[in-house]
Amino acid sequence: MESESLPAGNSPRSLLIKPVSGDCNLNCSYCFYHDRPSDPYRDTGRRLMTDATLTSLIQQGMTLNGSYAAFGWQGGEPTLAGLAFFERAVALQQQYGQPGQIVSNGLQTNGLLLDNSWARFLREYRFLVGLSLDGPALWHDQYRQTANGKPTQVQVLHAWRLLQRYEVETNILTVVNRDTARHPYEIYDYLLDQGGRYLQFIPCVEVDPATGQPTVFSVTPELYGDFLCALFDRWYNHGRPESSIRDFDATLSVYLGQSSPMCCYQPRCGSYVVVEYNGDIYPCDFYVEQNFMVDNLQQITLEEAFISPQVQELAKRKALPRPECAACAWLNLCQQGCPRFIFQGRHYLCSAYQRFWAHSQAAFRSLAGQLGQPDGGSVSASIGRNDPCPCGSGRKYKQCCGRKSR
Repeated sequence: MESESLPAGNSPRSLLIKPVSGDCNLNCSYCFYHDRPSDPYRDTGRRLMTDATLTSLIQQGMTLNGSYAAFGWQGGEPTLAGLAFFERAVALQQQYGQPGQIVSNGLQTNGLLLDNSWARFLREYRFLVGLSLDGPALWHDQYRQTANGKPTQVQVLHAWRLLQRYEVETNILTVVNRDTARHPYEIYDYLLDQGGRYLQFIPCVEVDPATGQPTVFSVTPELYGDFLCALFDRWYNHGRPESSIRDFDATLSVYLGQSSPMCCYQPRCGSYVVVEYNGDIYPCDFYVEQNFMVDNLQQITLEEAFISPQVQELAKRKALPRPECAACAWLNLCQQGCPRFIFQGRHYLCSAYQRFWAHSQAAFRSLAGQLGQPDGGSVSASIGRNDPCPCGSGRKYKQCCGRKSR
């Protein structure tokens, strides 16, 4: 059995595991998971997955895809479970794995608890680590603080250096909020200067339960559109990108005639399920709420969970046609986007993505040509600046979503 990242293009059913649920050693203001009012386990004390639950989870997870098994470990902060917990998880994967089976382990962490022992373990078993870093301390420390309000950027950089020293495969995950969205060049250049070459930029969009409106730290569609276009130009680098950015790579996949590897850009949800610390199963990371619970590992198998009514209902919700999407030139790229961002019947970031894909179309076509797909794969949108805007506003494209596009 080999332990490594999955080969590109494979999208097996995967597991997103919360070994300590939403418990965390940080108190990030914008976090959608930690200490949220809808948390089914909010009034529970210390949360830690038992060995019995872990054993059942690993045993079943190793059989979901045959030659591949994919485990994602998140939180909260999953390293709070302790190194011994993950050593046990790997031992169980070895126990229940088949000869030649490839195992993918991904760990999303804030990095504060990582030390030499952790780094040696992550390197030995070829974990793919996602490290949360929002750029220079000026912006990182604004929201990513400890429970008593202390900054964390210096500690995260220490963890990053440790992972580099041990040659642990690492992605940097950066949250794009209302402040960081204004500084795409500074943040991207900073991450590259620190040695980051595999990057993810996640839009921060949270709803204030009291008002039903986006929070003050949520990125606006206008700002996010600006951010994506500017970031893309820096990344494109005259056709010679110096890094991998997940969203851009996913878009390029479609231009190459492939399906997007990101669930938000796929026609349906349902490529993974969430397993909470106590074995409760949910259809999505954004829907860990009581009314979306599938069942518990003690009552249902993972195979049954993937075909459960809850998972199928969420998959149908994403695929349900929306008139404004059916008429959009970019439907084959976004596939109606993530259902979580739909407010009042419309995707909150729709205009941002429309601007970005119009802005980047020529460059993506050029990259696809370099990689052997001269016609841009299945992407055929071509919008003149005097054509009606595909967002359905009734205005000309140059007066609407294309007003800042090249």
